[in-house]
Amino acid sequence: MKKLLFLACLALPCTAHAQTVTFTTEDYAPFNYRDGKEIKGATVEQVEKVMAAIGVDYTIEIMPWARAFGLARTAPMTCVFATAHNGARDPLFKWIEPLLIDRNILITRKGSGVTAGSLDEAKKYTIGTQREDYTETILKEKGFTKLDVASDFNATLRKLLGGRIDMMPISELYFEKLKADQPLEMVTVLSAQPMSIACEKSFPDDLRARMQAALDKLIADGVQKQIFLKYGMNLSE
Repeated sequence: MKKLLFLACLALPCTAHAQTVTFTTEDYAPFNYRDGKEIKGATVEQVEKVMAAIGVDYTIEIMPWARAFGLARTAPMTCVFATAHNGARDPLFKWIEPLLIDRNILITRKGSGVTAGSLDEAKKYTIGTQREDYTETILKEKGFTKLDVASDFNATLRKLLGGRIDMMPISELYFEKLKADQPLEMVTVLSAQPMSIACEKSFPDDLRARMQAALDKLIADGVQKQIFLKYGMNLSE
């Protein structure tokens, strides 16, 4: 078989497309989450539709965010989603975007007494976030020093609900769904950014372009918006 592949590469352009693309992500419902043995979510469905449109094999794995992010930095043919695309991260990956445009807000539990009319006022409180999450970088860049860093989103949320931290950053789209089930309220806006697929730097340029074209079509045809509505979220224009 290896000999046949070698001969084929002599006759035709041989790229990494014959390999499987590995996607890594975290457990962050309703964007990406495990439901029994299935991996589901609003960003997962977009990735599935993009890869089906271009006919390239892939796998999706859920793991702690720091590991998911690290693998996409170092492992060929590996992409992580949904990743905030900011200036610091721009040179680290090849990008396909946007899976969504989202605002990140700071929230607290209802009845906590925590209030802040600005980010400067929020800096006096302890803010929880996740290791290697883009919000950790944003908070540090904006001058927050009282940070509590957990391994994943759910651990941070448990700390907030248990009164061990004062606030935490969260996707505004996710918050709109989460607040129906949890005693949480918004404090102030932290940032706004595109959330994207980020691929390891050696990822083939033509494959990236095909994925981008498929995502562009998904957006233009209104399918992306339909997916988010399916999961109870209304995308901002």
